[in-house]
Amino acid sequence: MNILVVSSDAAKPVRTIALNWRHAVLAAAAAVALFIVCSVALNYVVLKWAAATEHPWLQKIVLADQRAEALRAQETLQGHLSAMAVRLGELQAQTERLDALSARLAKTAGLTPKDASIAGVGQGGAESPLPARPFSAAELGTLIDSLTQKISLESDRLNVMEGMLVEDSANRRFLPSLQPVEATWRSSDFGYRVDPFTGMRAFHEGIDFSALPGTPVVAAAAGKVIRAETHPQYGKLIEIDHGNGLVTRYGHNSELLVNVGDLVVRGQAIATVGSTGRSTGPHLHFEVRLNGVAQNPTRFLKTMGESPIS
Repeated sequence: MNILVVSSDAAKPVRTIALNWRHAVLAAAAAVALFIVCSVALNYVVLKWAAATEHPWLQKIVLADQRAEALRAQETLQGHLSAMAVRLGELQAQTERLDALSARLAKTAGLTPKDASIAGVGQGGAESPLPARPFSAAELGTLIDSLTQKISLESDRLNVMEGMLVEDSANRRFLPSLQPVEATWRSSDFGYRVDPFTGMRAFHEGIDFSALPGTPVVAAAAGKVIRAETHPQYGKLIEIDHGNGLVTRYGHNSELLVNVGDLVVRGQAIATVGSTGRSTGPHLHFEVRLNGVAQNPTRFLKTMGESPIS
C-alpha cells in the first residue's frame, strides 16, 4: 500500500510512503499494548475511586474479587494441610509399629513394661534472643520428611536388634542357668571341702541342693538326655547334653522321669530328689561340665532362691 503526502505549497513535490505487512504488524502490536496499558490504568483508577467513594456496586465487585482470591488461597492451604495429614498418618502408623517392636524387644530382653517405660521427654532452656516466627509450610514439610526418614532408620535398627536378641535368647535356652530344684540352701558348694565320708580334704565337682525327698528336679537348660542310669557313686543319675561340649549332671535321685535319647526343654521335670548312691541324706548333686571338665555351676545359675520352671 502507498500513501501520497501532498504539501500545500505547490512548489513542493508529492511524497510517496510505501507500507508493507511489517508496518501493519507493528501497528497492531502497538494498538494491543496501548489497549492493555489503558485497561490496567482504568482498572486501577476505578478500584482506587471505588475504595475512596465506597460506591455499593463497585464495592461488590471488589469484594467478589477478594473472595475469589481468598478462596484460591484457602484451596491452596487446604491442599498443603491434606498432604501433611497424609504424611502424619504415615508417621502415626510407623510409630505404632515401633511401639509394637519395642514391646517385643522388651519381652525378649526380659524387661517389664515398667522397666521399659519412659516417664516423659523433658525439654527446656533459655528463651532465644533471636526473633521467633511461625514455621512455613515448606519448612514443616522438610521437618516431616526428616522425621519420617529417622523413624524408618530407627525401625530398621530395632529390627536388627530384635534378630540379635532372639538369637541370643535361643542360645540362652541351652545354657544351664535355671536352678534345677527348689531349695532354700546349699549343703555343699563347688570346690574343696571336708569329705562327709572320709573327713579328708577333697574336691567337690558340683553343688549340693538340700531338698525334701520327692521334690521335682528340672532341666537347667534344653538339651538331649545322654545318660539315665544307676551309678555306684551318683546313684540314680541323669546327664543332659546341651551342645558345644556343655553337659549337666543330676545325681542321687530317687526316680528318673526321662530316658536316654529324650529331648527336654528348660524347666522340664526329669527326676525327683532322693538319697541314692554315695549320699548322707536327700539332696540333689548338680554338676556342669564343659568338654569333660567340671565348671562352677554358680557361673551359670541365676540368683539362688528363684523357683525352677515346672
